[in-house]
Amino acid sequence: MTELDDAVELAPYHDEPAQLPSGAPGKRGVLRLGFERRGDRTILADLHRQAPLLVQQALYWDEAMPGLACVFIITTSGGLLQGDRHTIRVRLAEHAQAHLTTQSATKIQQMDANYAAQTQDIALEEGAYLEYLPDPVIPYRNSRYITRTRVSLPESATMLYAEIILPGRKYHRDSELFGYDLFSSTLRVARPDGRELFVEKFVVEPGRFPVDRCAVMAGFHVLANVVLLTSAARAERVIDQVPVTFGAADPVVAGVSRLPNGAGLIYKVLGADSEPVRAAVRDFWALVRREIVGVPLAPAFSWR
Repeated sequence: MTELDDAVELAPYHDEPAQLPSGAPGKRGVLRLGFERRGDRTILADLHRQAPLLVQQALYWDEAMPGLACVFIITTSGGLLQGDRHTIRVRLAEHAQAHLTTQSATKIQQMDANYAAQTQDIALEEGAYLEYLPDPVIPYRNSRYITRTRVSLPESATMLYAEIILPGRKYHRDSELFGYDLFSSTLRVARPDGRELFVEKFVVEPGRFPVDRCAVMAGFHVLANVVLLTSAARAERVIDQVPVTFGAADPVVAGVSRLPNGAGLIYKVLGADSEPVRAAVRDFWALVRREIVGVPLAPAFSWR
């Protein structure tokens, strides 16, 4: 049992799979990452992994930030399966700088019982900087997925966090547009002394409440939810430069808002396909890099 098992939206999905029971060995992935600053470089000083989650080592591919520890999170099972329970813990020591991403899109496989769950606990210390930008999540038909992310950071630290959610396998031979059962995501952010800054939760159940309608997705298929956690002063430098797009000729609809309690900014993007949405997120990321760190964003890898 996990703390997510009590979520109201999971009530219909507590039946056990006919194969391995939920949370069995091989279905309980664990990942612990600890980053520390050593001279002019951040190193991956603490690494614990349990299949199907895997991290191999920190890489240093960013020429503009040569000391930035870049890490791929790998799922060796090829996605999340019914009954999977994953836990990821990330800590950045003082002035550490890290970039986390995934090796590919996170695929939530089709399910006939139970659900998949992932919890993430992220703690930043003074002056730390983290980019956590995984590839999109693709919930397949009849999948059920719940995630909870909890972040603790001081005002001097900065974290850029993004979720990009696709509607299913849009160009599959049998289109899966909004064919999943449940997608639930919660982000909770607090200061190290426990003072809560904000909580955001969205629950999507297309079978109960159709999302392809006015005031929800209304013709759009892809959602990006990007959160910049930083000081109010740094957030103001960023928000003044973020374009708001809401025209018929624009490939996406996007806008930015201030988060409560001086926590930073939230940037949301809607699009019909993933590439324009990812491009808008990358533009926002480049702006954050320039204003917060003072360096340009390197060109995207052609294979990403």
